[in-house]
Amino acid sequence: MSTRRLEHLQRAPNAASSRPPLLFVHGAYTGAWCWDVHFLPFFARHGFAAHALSLSGHGGSEGRETLDTLRVRDYVEDVLRAMDELPEPPVLIGHSMGGLVVQKVLEQRVAPGATLLCAVPPHGLGPSAMRMLVQRPGLLVTLNAILGGREPALEHVREALLHQPIDDATLTDYVRHCQPESVRAIWDMTAFDLPRPARVHDVPLLILGAEHDRLIPPGEVEATGRALGTQAEILPGFGHALMLEPEWERAARRILEWLDTLPAAGAPT
Repeated sequence: MSTRRLEHLQRAPNAASSRPPLLFVHGAYTGAWCWDVHFLPFFARHGFAAHALSLSGHGGSEGRETLDTLRVRDYVEDVLRAMDELPEPPVLIGHSMGGLVVQKVLEQRVAPGATLLCAVPPHGLGPSAMRMLVQRPGLLVTLNAILGGREPALEHVREALLHQPIDDATLTDYVRHCQPESVRAIWDMTAFDLPRPARVHDVPLLILGAEHDRLIPPGEVEATGRALGTQAEILPGFGHALMLEPEWERAARRILEWLDTLPAAGAPT
């Protein structure tokens, strides 16, 4: 397992809690920072020890200089290592690429539960990429710009990631935090290292999609639910980056409702 130093953001609840810790796993082109804008403080206020990991080569983690050598399996190892470093098994919450990584983690490890947010489906990125190529080629141009380390057009980022109105200054700040993604990991998510639903451990699952997601549209999220035997839910009025939308709290509260159905940490399941 890698010994790279990994960035780990955390927000602690105000008082001791029997709730299980949460481990948030970000998507492509970003880092743990995307959770700390709203979600980590929110869940800490509601009694959870909230943790967010920057995968190797992302955010403040080591590995940026060898980013294109990193594979999905490296990201899976990062999450397994972060789980082992927590005092109790965490509930896993993965967004987009992070949702695919969580599926791969659950092939190896049982967790108290997992939430998949706009997750790359078990059949991979192929159908979504083809749909974008035909219907919204500008979005692919934006993703390729980020992949190449260039500054993408602000309006294309807005269309790709968000649906609700957001001011240019805030969006510019989000774009400033964006970064290239491993080409090898993208190929893994397209065809070469996809989740195998039959091997995913049977844990409590919440599968959420976004009505206006241009990258992982609702049909792909529903396909994930069918593959994993869980009814997916589609949140109205959201784009792909639901944790950064102005109405982010609506998505967070749906996750909180689901978390309230899980056993307390240490309780028998």
